[in-house]
Amino acid sequence: MHLRSPVPPRRRPRTRAARAALAIAAAALLAPVIAGCGDAGGLQAAGSTPTAISPDRLWPDLTPASSPAFEIGEVETEAVKGIAVPDGDIHRVDPVAVVRAEIAASPGDYGDGAYDETARRMADCGKGGARGRDCPVLKAYYRDLTGDGHDEMTLGFRQLPGNLTAVRVYTVRKKTLVQVMAYEDAVSGVELAGRSVIIRSPSEVAGYEYRLQWTWDQQQHAMLLTHDEMLRTGSRKPVSRKSASLTPTATPARSPSPSMSTFTSTPPSLSPSPSASASASASGR
Repeated sequence: MHLRSPVPPRRRPRTRAARAALAIAAAALLAPVIAGCGDAGGLQAAGSTPTAISPDRLWPDLTPASSPAFEIGEVETEAVKGIAVPDGDIHRVDPVAVVRAEIAASPGDYGDGAYDETARRMADCGKGGARGRDCPVLKAYYRDLTGDGHDEMTLGFRQLPGNLTAVRVYTVRKKTLVQVMAYEDAVSGVELAGRSVIIRSPSEVAGYEYRLQWTWDQQQHAMLLTHDEMLRTGSRKPVSRKSASLTPTATPARSPSPSMSTFTSTPPSLSPSPSASASASASGR
C-alpha cells in the first residue's frame, strides 16, 4: 500500500507586532558587532588567499633509481683506536690525544703536500706562550646530542696550511670512543642546537652563505646530514675557494675542501673541555 508522505503544517503568518519585535531584537544584537568593527583593535581582512598550486612531476616515465650513484658514507662511524675513556666519561678524554690519533691513523692526509703543517704544530699543544697559541686543536664542547643522558664531545682543529677547519663529534659506546660525525670545510661558524650540529660556510655568491645541519639519528646511530641550504645573509664580498683542490665532503674521509676557518664560541651552557685548558684552549681560540 502506498503511503503518502506527511504534509508539514502550514506556518501561521507573523503579526506586524511580532515582526517589529524581531527587528528590534536583531538590531540590538548587531549593534555591538557593528560598533566593534570600527575599533582600532577589531578584526581586519588579511587579503586574498593565494591559489594553491600542486607540484608538477617531471619525467614521469623515468625509471626511479634504486641505489645511490656515489658512495658518500652518510652513516659511517669509526671507533678511535688507542684512546682510552676512563670510567666511560668522555669529559676525561684528551681532545689533543684524539686529534693525534686521527693524524696517526691517516698519515697520507697529514704528510708532505697535505696537512703537514697541522702535524708539525701538534708539538705546540700544551705549551705556554706564543708556541701554545700555535696549537691547531680548538676548544672542545660537550652536550648530549644523542638523547641518552650522556654528553658527546664536539671538537675542531685547523687543517694547515690553508684555513680549513675540521669538525668532529664523538660519543662513547661500551667505554670505546666512537666518531659519529666528521666534516671539513671553510667554516665561518659552528653551533650546537638540540640534537644538531650546524655549520655555516662562506659562499662564492656575495650576500649568501651555506648552512649545513647534522642531526642525530637513532636508527643509524650516527649524525646524518639533514639540511644543506644556501641562505641570504646580507651584502658582502664573495669569498674565493680556489685554495682548495677538492670539494668539501660530509664523510669521515679526510678530503681537502675550501678555505677560511673560525670555530665560533658556543653558548655558555656548553662547557669547555677541562683537559683542553692546558693544551687546546692554550691556543686562545
